[in-house]
Amino acid sequence: MKIVAKIGTSSLTDDAGRIEQHAISSLCDQVATLCARGDEVVVVTSGAVASGIAAVGLDSRPSDMATLQALSAVGQSRLMAVYNEELASRGLVGAQVLLDPHDFIDRRQYLHARQTIDRLLELGCVPLVNENDAIANTELRYGDNDRMAALLAHNISADVCVLLTDLDGLYTADPRTVADAKLIERVTADDPLLAISASSTGSGRGSGGMASKLAAARIASWSGIRTVIARASRHGVLLDAVDGNSVGTEFDAHDRRLGARKLWIAFAAETAGSLVVDDGARRALTTRPSSLLPAGITHVHGHFDEGDTVEIVGPDGTAFARGMVFVADRDLRGVIGRRTAELPEGMVHEVIHRDDLVLLPD
Repeated sequence: MKIVAKIGTSSLTDDAGRIEQHAISSLCDQVATLCARGDEVVVVTSGAVASGIAAVGLDSRPSDMATLQALSAVGQSRLMAVYNEELASRGLVGAQVLLDPHDFIDRRQYLHARQTIDRLLELGCVPLVNENDAIANTELRYGDNDRMAALLAHNISADVCVLLTDLDGLYTADPRTVADAKLIERVTADDPLLAISASSTGSGRGSGGMASKLAAARIASWSGIRTVIARASRHGVLLDAVDGNSVGTEFDAHDRRLGARKLWIAFAAETAGSLVVDDGARRALTTRPSSLLPAGITHVHGHFDEGDTVEIVGPDGTAFARGMVFVADRDLRGVIGRRTAELPEGMVHEVIHRDDLVLLPD
């Protein structure tokens, strides 16, 4: 069995950002057990920025990107040192892998990342994956490792994706503020996975929240991968999640599967704006494989450039699709509603090509 296990900052560090070695030791114990029985495990680990904050002695997490990137460079080596020590004591070899969004939306990079990780697994190593925070562009960052874990699970055709956090799983409300919040033990493939309200804020030490884990679960589900959200500190949690025992919240795999590029567009990319279309364009996009043309667009909202992701909104104001645009908003605004023959010479005819358009699940 091939497993992707993601563990968050709040589960790896204390309130001051110092790495809690016992947490990594517990995770590595479970990884070693899985490897001993023939499973392959990829660990997606957060904690570099928090570790950097503690190392340089800051009192709180800064907000400016330059400092965050510098701190991740400080903390990443310290984080890996603990993992390498714990894995080595169990006869395993850790291998640092730093990824960025281009590794998932660029076909060559996508294949290269898969080949590298697959080869590491063949060599008996445990890939330790983190986002390349130290050099990631502001507009291209995931912002958390939950989505990256789900995209990586798709990339390597994992059997299960486990998101380890500081809560027992997905609740009907935030259990830290609502006393009667109830744990949701299972979300079936037919459920609208993101229809449940969830906080987008994390612990203060990390960048993710339950909303990002829901988004990750949806990515994995639409990749055909079973996903579990569970408490990292629970004894044997990773083993139980992999074996299908009742732990946390389990998300069933969906029958419909999307490719990596469309997964990125649908669930991972931040939207830079929206395009409102008329009824005719909506019908064309939803009933047959059509591209979006300027003629069907009635309004343009936001500022975006070629390659950005935007939402496509129907006349009723409901977003029903997402797509990657070929035209910047400044060029598009003057030609909306025009037929192809009426477009300026040399202008791209398709605002969004059908291969870069994804209908959102109901």
